[in-house]
Amino acid sequence: MKKVILVRYGEIMLKGLNRPVFEDKLICNIKKALYGLGKTTVNCSQARIYIEPEQDDFDFDNAVSRLVKVFGIVSVSIVWKIASDFEEIMKYSAEMARDYVARLGRNTAVNSSSAESGTSGGAVGFKVESKRGNKRFPMESPEISRQLGGYLLKNVPGLKVDVNNPDFIFFVEVREYTYIYCEIIPAFGGLPVGTSGKGVLLLSGGIDSPVAGWMMAKRGMEIEAVHFHSYPYTSERAKDKVITLAKILSQYCQRIRLHIVPFTDIQLEINDRCPEEYLTIIMRRAMMKIAERIAAENGAIALITGESLGQVASQTAQALAVTNNAVSMPVFRPLIGMDKNEVVEIARKIDTYETSILPYEDCCTVFVAKHPKTKPKLEEAKEYESRLSLDEMIEKAVRDTETMDIGD
Repeated sequence: MKKVILVRYGEIMLKGLNRPVFEDKLICNIKKALYGLGKTTVNCSQARIYIEPEQDDFDFDNAVSRLVKVFGIVSVSIVWKIASDFEEIMKYSAEMARDYVARLGRNTAVNSSSAESGTSGGAVGFKVESKRGNKRFPMESPEISRQLGGYLLKNVPGLKVDVNNPDFIFFVEVREYTYIYCEIIPAFGGLPVGTSGKGVLLLSGGIDSPVAGWMMAKRGMEIEAVHFHSYPYTSERAKDKVITLAKILSQYCQRIRLHIVPFTDIQLEINDRCPEEYLTIIMRRAMMKIAERIAAENGAIALITGESLGQVASQTAQALAVTNNAVSMPVFRPLIGMDKNEVVEIARKIDTYETSILPYEDCCTVFVAKHPKTKPKLEEAKEYESRLSLDEMIEKAVRDTETMDIGD
């Protein structure tokens, strides 16, 4: 018997001739995620990935906690790999079932009065599900389930059969070897990071932008991030907050290159020379132009923002159209049709929420207009922009950008 990790993937199965590209990338990302835990052998067979540790003290729980954050993985199980012999299957299945029932923390002993009366008392309900991938195995799947279920019922104290609402399912997969397990741990699914090109995320430090980056990474996009830092109007703690958010995202993306852009001079220039109601939209256009420059220099093909339609003045349909006009790259807005409570729910799930709500100013909350234009005109925005020496200032901001690699 050997303890291994079974990884399942979903959407990759729908790919055609390029499926090996996605499988190879997923295996590569799995190896990166497990780096530092010890030597492992990673093999792909019959739409499954098997991870076999080469050391006895391998930390399976740590490995699973990392794997469920690898996009492309649908679920993970810690399984026992045994010979495809029914005597061996029965022996190790009983051992695993006893261990699992004990871990459930339930009363596994059926008292004698319950047994005599034919009731199950505090017994744990189970059923067996079998898959026979190895057609040379002499028993078919229903027969495996029936005979193994009967064996477990007789040899594992505290069990009862419950096929409709079991406390746990005992899984048996008969392939070249047989794999037995009791738990399926869900992961996030999606596509392996790196299979959908690279995008640059405008990472403000709020709730929305980390979620937007996470959602695009889930669709296989490699993420770099741009943060606009307006020191001294925004503090070093605000900068540290963004770095922390990037570290959290890197658990899913494996590595994020973070570009911190000095934005103070541009904001002051806009504040001095443009009408108050157009401050936000012109600032957003400047951000997009800088992000596009950085994206082009780093091989990215798209920009990513956390904007949601109608959420604030700069996110009306008219304002977004004016913002889009500032760049030629595609702009992905994965949150565009989501309510705030939906975004918050995801932020909590991926552990960015508590960091995002730390009360430090970001560049989007300084120099805020009292009555921003909700339906700006492109011609007017361009006219006000022409009053600025924007190209030279963008050039300087890009040149002075601080870059750091986070994660991996």
